[in-house]
Amino acid sequence: MSDSDFQQILDVKGLKCPMPMLRTKKALAKMQPGEKLLVQATDPHALRDLSQFADQTGNKLLSSSDENGIINIVMQRKEE
Repeated sequence: MSDSDFQQILDVKGLKCPMPMLRTKKALAKMQPGEKLLVQATDPHALRDLSQFADQTGNKLLSSSDENGIINIVMQRKEE
């Protein structure tokens, strides 16, 4: 994953549910349709929460990976 794969990085490491999802929601709201956001979290519930958030809002969860306890989640802002 390179920096050119997304337009913004959101560091929510150390934050517990529901803060990673709330910060992701706020960040996506400020982005243009189709832009991608990399969320870096340590809360093990972040992936589940963001998957549900994507299903409910029309935003997309494109990919996720776990690297040494840091969960990297790529979200895409929904098209208008």
